[in-house]
Amino acid sequence: MSKSLKSALLLIAAGAVSTSANAHIGTELHNHSSFMTGLLHPLGGLDHLLAMLAVGIWSAVSARRAGPALLWGPLAFANMLVLGALMGLQGMGGAVVEPLVAASVLALGLLVLTRQGMNAVASMALVGGFAVFHGLAHGTELAATGNAWAAVAGMFATTIALHLTGVALGWTLRAAPAWTTRATGAAVAVSGMALLLKLA
Repeated sequence: MSKSLKSALLLIAAGAVSTSANAHIGTELHNHSSFMTGLLHPLGGLDHLLAMLAVGIWSAVSARRAGPALLWGPLAFANMLVLGALMGLQGMGGAVVEPLVAASVLALGLLVLTRQGMNAVASMALVGGFAVFHGLAHGTELAATGNAWAAVAGMFATTIALHLTGVALGWTLRAAPAWTTRATGAAVAVSGMALLLKLA
């Protein structure tokens, strides 16, 4: 197994056993510019970080072959995330958002674990639906920044970067023993379950 793959798996596994991590970074980043706040925001919550990586991983491990189809799911997630964030900036959302965000991490982990493929429309609808709730959570928190549009732009950039990282990791997992994909998916799913239990 390559060193980079081992490092990535250790990172995901560490997240899976960490039940004390904060779901979001909160207000400490509001000392930065709005764009930088948005850029760093997805990195501050285990739920968002794992979901965005898992979307990319799942896109790669469930694909029949390399090609543009690898990016359909990530692009759907990123764009629907922005839509959800804009809704969150308008005060939409509610108590159900955080449990659905955690549930999406659990579901994405199970999809990685099983390498369950779907047609393009179904996969885009699924991850896009998850992304709306992630966006609602982000938008609600980013509403306090000085320039919400700049914050959303930064969040979008980081989301794309995390998806591409996930795709690269997923493509590496395709060539690795099957247990590595199962272990990665299980680690993400356990993290999602831990987050759900923490919210209960």
